[in-house]
Order: sequence, then C-alpha cells, then structure tokens
Amino acid sequence: MQIQPYLFFDGRCDEAIEFYRTALGAEVGRLMRFKDSPEPPSAGMCAPGSENKVMHASFRIGDTTVMASDGRNTGKPNFQGFSLSLDVKDAAEGQRLFAALADGGQIQMPLTKTFFSPLFGMVADRFGVSWMIIVQY
Repeated sequence: MQIQPYLFFDGRCDEAIEFYRTALGAEVGRLMRFKDSPEPPSAGMCAPGSENKVMHASFRIGDTTVMASDGRNTGKPNFQGFSLSLDVKDAAEGQRLFAALADGGQIQMPLTKTFFSPLFGMVADRFGVSWMIIVQY
C-alpha cells in the first residue's frame, strides 16, 4: 500500500508543475486536460471555460509520485494541515532545495541545526504548499 499526495491548484496546476520541474527536478508522467476527457465533466467538477485546465496529472519527485489537478478551478487553492517532507542526504542539497522552494514563497522556519537533523527548515512555496527539508544524520 502507498499513500500519494493529491494536490489541487485551482487553476495554477500547469504553473505548479513547471515550478516543481525546475525547483525539484520533477518528472511528469501523465497529464490530462478537461477537454481530453471522453465524458463531459460532471456538474460542479470545473468552472466554465476550464477545458484547457489540468483535470489530472502525475509527476515524480525522487521516488514519490505526486498527483495534481486544477480541481474546480475556483482560483482559491487552500493547502492547510499538512506538509510535504523532503529527506535529503547532505546540507548543500538541502540548502539548494530550500532556496528553490522559498523563491516566491514564505519561509516558516529558516534552515537550522536541530537535535534530529544537521539542517532542518520549513517553507510554504509560492502556491501555499508547505514543505519540510530534513537533512539526514
């Protein structure tokens, strides 16, 4: 069994995927737009005029598959109550990833030494997704 995060970007999914490709080296495996669906969208599934928005996408960051969508395309993404955690092998990689995710985002806890990691920090990226960077001991 696996748990895979599914993120709803409410109209900014293309932008988010490109950001994660650049910042984290994400590799897109699948991308389907609402207009590609063999069936018309159910009522309330997406806003009118959203046919070019992302209905479903999957991409890999390291060994993890993340799924994403524009969802209902309301323009109000809301990511609360969770963080995605990146476990990295060395401080240089941790600093690089933290800086990339912080670009246009908000640092919640600067990278610092903790009792459980030589370098740990928290950042919300430009879409509001919360990330924790943990360098392994």
